[in-house]
Amino acid sequence: MWRLTLAILLFLLSLLVLYRAPSNFFWRVAVAVTEFPYIPIFISLIFLTSSFYSERFKVPLIVISAIALVIFSLPIIEVYIRGKKLEEDLMANFSFKKNDQQLEHPFSILKLFTGIGIKKTEPEIYLYKKTPERDLTIDFYGASDKHKRPCVIVIHGGSWSEGDSKQLPALNSYLCQRGYHVAAINYRLAPKYKSPSQVEDTKEVMHYLIAHAEELNIDTTKFVLLGRSAGAQIALMAGYTFHDPNIKGVISLYGPADMVWGARIKSNKFVLNFDKVFRDYFGGLVDEVPEKYHEASAFDSAENDSPPTLLVHGLNDPMVSYYHSVHLDEKLKEKGVAHYFLNLPWATHGCDYNINGPSGQITTYSIERFINSVTKQ
Repeated sequence: MWRLTLAILLFLLSLLVLYRAPSNFFWRVAVAVTEFPYIPIFISLIFLTSSFYSERFKVPLIVISAIALVIFSLPIIEVYIRGKKLEEDLMANFSFKKNDQQLEHPFSILKLFTGIGIKKTEPEIYLYKKTPERDLTIDFYGASDKHKRPCVIVIHGGSWSEGDSKQLPALNSYLCQRGYHVAAINYRLAPKYKSPSQVEDTKEVMHYLIAHAEELNIDTTKFVLLGRSAGAQIALMAGYTFHDPNIKGVISLYGPADMVWGARIKSNKFVLNFDKVFRDYFGGLVDEVPEKYHEASAFDSAENDSPPTLLVHGLNDPMVSYYHSVHLDEKLKEKGVAHYFLNLPWATHGCDYNINGPSGQITTYSIERFINSVTKQ
């Protein structure tokens, strides 16, 4: 009986590949299940093999274990399908130069184990602003050569109220080893500092980097903004409202883009207390301060001259609805803005947590080609 119970639990766990997580805890489990798929696949394979030797419930054990194994394998299957025409699709939207430093394929099973080739880089820390609470700093990952290079500004997530520049640093090391400067930034946090303080901090970061461009070897005509989750909202708003021709592109990783719509959809409080998040960031709910939500919405701010944009979002995101990116994708099409929507059917929020995982590999593949294109590397 215990074998059957474990088989059923394994099957229920596999459903996190197919459906949005019902709570914050299971969201974290979903990241592990989908982005380290070889672990549940290995467990399922062992369980399936042992089921053939079971004296009781042999058939249901084999069937349930086999179904779980197939479901756990879906991220690998789907990333191959999603990546099959990715280079062609990206090239149709953004021309880029192929070089030996880029990932050759959107996904490699081997690289799940060996990694995509990252050497950890320790950043230099620069102070760009003092606040009563803390010093606001930039983690600067300098490209190895001494030539003027484009700079990618990375803006962390954390519901606008937490997180810091140390979030998911692997991509920063990867990009700086591919010839780009990377500036991972800290900004003022809610609830004390409300929107648009965080976007204003991003402008101050750009001013600092421009002022120190000579010593840092930054090409000040080539900035790219990259944000995750709440940081993606900041990146999109900075890119769309600064009207700065030196911002060559914006990358949104599972970011809230249609704030008015997003604040009115039914949310799962077991995943995140969205009302509190919105009150902290905007000073009230959408019906109380609607103008604040419109002012912070990339969907409302996108115009014909908005910079090229790369959107990355997983269908199973329980925190920031996948349809934020769907809506912005439609708006950018309407406005004629060069962009690409990398939609990932298996992925959840924070899907790039493991840069060597299915989402991490295909996302990195797309990001480096997008940056290559918009900065003409």
